[in-house]
Amino acid sequence: MIVTIANQKGGVGKTTTVVNLATALASIDKKVLVLDMDPQYNSSMSFNAYNPKFSIYRVFSNEVDVNTAIKKSQIPNLDIISSCEDLAAAEYELADDENRNFLLKNHISNIKRNYDYVFIDTPPTLGLLTISSLTASDEILIPVQCEFFALEGLSKLIKTIDAIKSNLNTNLKLNGIILTMYDKRNSLSSLIESEAREYFETNVYKFNVPRNVTLSEAPSHGLPAIIYDLKCSGSQAYIALAKEFLERSTSQSG
Repeated sequence: MIVTIANQKGGVGKTTTVVNLATALASIDKKVLVLDMDPQYNSSMSFNAYNPKFSIYRVFSNEVDVNTAIKKSQIPNLDIISSCEDLAAAEYELADDENRNFLLKNHISNIKRNYDYVFIDTPPTLGLLTISSLTASDEILIPVQCEFFALEGLSKLIKTIDAIKSNLNTNLKLNGIILTMYDKRNSLSSLIESEAREYFETNVYKFNVPRNVTLSEAPSHGLPAIIYDLKCSGSQAYIALAKEFLERSTSQSG
């Protein structure tokens, strides 16, 4: 299964979700690939796996075969394809390519069978890199920060997903919405949660990701939070989310 983690807003926890959800699933013997499609390459750095010579940009440029770009991370059962800052140029370089939206799908169609899950980290835009990721995916997972404008941005993203389903990928499904940076002491967090659950109902994951210093600190050590500090509240939240993710994936595929 290929799952894109996307939101056009930055700082909502996309990379944190990719890194820790992938690690949690790898720890229970799921074969996982993380594909970093963000030119800021934060997922790559979070696994201490930044590798511009074998990045997804080199794959798009036909300088490197996609199988060669796959590298093992320090996490057992977890492989990664690195991003690099050159990927930002891809939107301009591919502007005249009629098949640009299907470029990623064509490259990874033959490798997804080697994995239980492929997680794609995307940039905070709804440009080519994100659209190409969604076109290649089975499902989308949306992290949403508990802040004032969050639901407005989420509504726009849902419309984009519907457009992609209509024009590029009829099989794309919404896996769910994860509420991040939740602060139970803050009435706004509770209000956003209440409105999200009322409007999007069961699409919202049962478990929220709390505001947690360790989630921000772990990437500077080149480690997922659940490896860096398993007992912190953020790590425990992602372990619970991984269990719910498996339940949702099983129910949707069944």
